[in-house]
Amino acid sequence: MKYKISELTKEEKIGQMLMVGMETSYITERIRKLIQTYKIGGIILYRKNFGTYEDLVKLINELKELNKENKIPLTIAIDQEGGRVNRLPPEFHKLPSANIIEKNGSTELVEKSSKIIAQILESCGINMNFAPVLDLKNFGDKHAIGDRAYSNNIDIVSKDGITFMKQLQEKNIISVIKHFPGHGSTKQDSHYTLPIIQKSYKEIEQEDIIPFERAIKNGADAILVGHLVIPKITKIHPASLSKIFIGKYIRKKYKYNKLLITDDLKMKAIKLFYGEARAVRKAFEAGNDIIVFRYNKNKEEKAIQGLLNVYNKNIGRVNRSVIRILKQKEKYEFEKNTTKSTINIKEINEQIDKIREECNI
Repeated sequence: MKYKISELTKEEKIGQMLMVGMETSYITERIRKLIQTYKIGGIILYRKNFGTYEDLVKLINELKELNKENKIPLTIAIDQEGGRVNRLPPEFHKLPSANIIEKNGSTELVEKSSKIIAQILESCGINMNFAPVLDLKNFGDKHAIGDRAYSNNIDIVSKDGITFMKQLQEKNIISVIKHFPGHGSTKQDSHYTLPIIQKSYKEIEQEDIIPFERAIKNGADAILVGHLVIPKITKIHPASLSKIFIGKYIRKKYKYNKLLITDDLKMKAIKLFYGEARAVRKAFEAGNDIIVFRYNKNKEEKAIQGLLNVYNKNIGRVNRSVIRILKQKEKYEFEKNTTKSTINIKEINEQIDKIREECNI
């Protein structure tokens, strides 16, 4: 491997396992310290972090500049699905939701839409996208997943999701398939409470997990594990924080040895049940490779220090995660993922408008 784990300090290793969010549209002392002192491996960006496309390009350049003395390039992530989960700069017209695109154009239109997303993300230096959604659409459009899902048909979800995943990968963007094992059997929204799946694993396996299993077989490099409680397996804990679930039902069951990433630990339900530092520790103990959270400065540093304190007892476990991370950063040429500042926004919008017309929007 190009990146040598033997050359990394414990701070650098733990840092690679962390991805944090920003609260502002500019670099704060908090972000500077997280990158330069704690050597964090990734930043996830949201619409509040930039006003325009040029602002986004400028911010990514500044983040990479801050990281230039570190040994490993940064992951710059975003959560861009289309529809109501739209993080693109406002100059770009809004792409329809997954369900609307599927209803009006099937996989061919999904491919056009995801190709546009991949092109925009590549142009500004983003190298990880938390998409596609592989949950089944078993509820109305306003459900937590709702129209973010392609369909309630397993074959359609599988085909469309893999199409989106491949378009991202072709542009050297890591696709994070989500939300394993699937929100399709839940009524609750994990942003506010812990959704409960009252099914056995066998029942989940025969429906909800099939699109994920197919994506794994088609080269999925990263899986987001949802904050979903499965009492028959995870007891009172969500799958994202369950060592049994991650170890037995993802790693061993599917022989999956690529990235496992948590959903954001800042979500209200997780903070309410666990508190910030304990949630990070539980995510680590469960076997996640990358832990995503947005806390205030004091709570972030407390959580990171907690991981550093248990490092010596978990060196092998840390090394396994860091090797997975480094392999993906090398595979997707993160060091070459330079931020460009040119894209024909007018031309892109014309393509988006054609898709919107096909979807009767």
